[in-house]
Amino acid sequence: MATQLFDLTGKVALVTGASRGIGEEIAKLLAEQGAHVIVSSRKLDGCQEVADKITAAGGSAEAFACHVGDLEQISAVFSHIKANHGKLDILVNNAATNPYFGHILDTDLAAYNKTVDVNIRGYFFMSVEGGRLMRENGGGAIVNTASVNALQPGVMQGIYSISKAAVVNMTQAFAKECAPHNIRVNALLPGLTKTKFAGALFSQDEIYQKAIENIPMQRHANPEEMAATVLYLVSDASSYTTGECIVVDGGLTI
Repeated sequence: MATQLFDLTGKVALVTGASRGIGEEIAKLLAEQGAHVIVSSRKLDGCQEVADKITAAGGSAEAFACHVGDLEQISAVFSHIKANHGKLDILVNNAATNPYFGHILDTDLAAYNKTVDVNIRGYFFMSVEGGRLMRENGGGAIVNTASVNALQPGVMQGIYSISKAAVVNMTQAFAKECAPHNIRVNALLPGLTKTKFAGALFSQDEIYQKAIENIPMQRHANPEEMAATVLYLVSDASSYTTGECIVVDGGLTI
């Protein structure tokens, strides 16, 4: 008999940064397991495309535009969820930005502010709003997408790496304080994954080859391989797991 540990039937899930890449694969996989998925990103068109793919495959989804760097838009998406669903069981904070690729000493204020506003402030207040709604309804699961850069700063990715290290500590802080409310909070730390977001690493062959040489599995990951870990973290299979930061990097950080 097949296990029901990964069954998400009846669950309401919000996935940010879900119009492409890792977020899209997470949204599709959660829907495959029975969740109703709110597909969110900055632009509604991209979200709607993913939601349409999910419904065409027999799943349940809707699109809702939300820029997590904008506190008013964060408030709007949770007002929508409360009014239309009355609860939130799963929150995946996956939206992120990395506007600057260059030497850390040349980081300008605009790049710094944009990175911090989305990757730290955005994740924080998404988790606050999501956690409050979960607390009202008996619990839930939050997953934050961080990065292996949180453990080993990426070359020419200084402020991005710093922001992802903050996400790791944020995950543990929320996990510790929210556990009594039956809210589990964990993080995914992806290694080199082929997405448009990581395009700078894939477009420069010298950098890409050097990265592959440092990965024991000698290859990059695909977004689907990240989504599977998130499914574990939001399902009953991880019912006693909170505050964990799971590295999925092909052995890079060994």
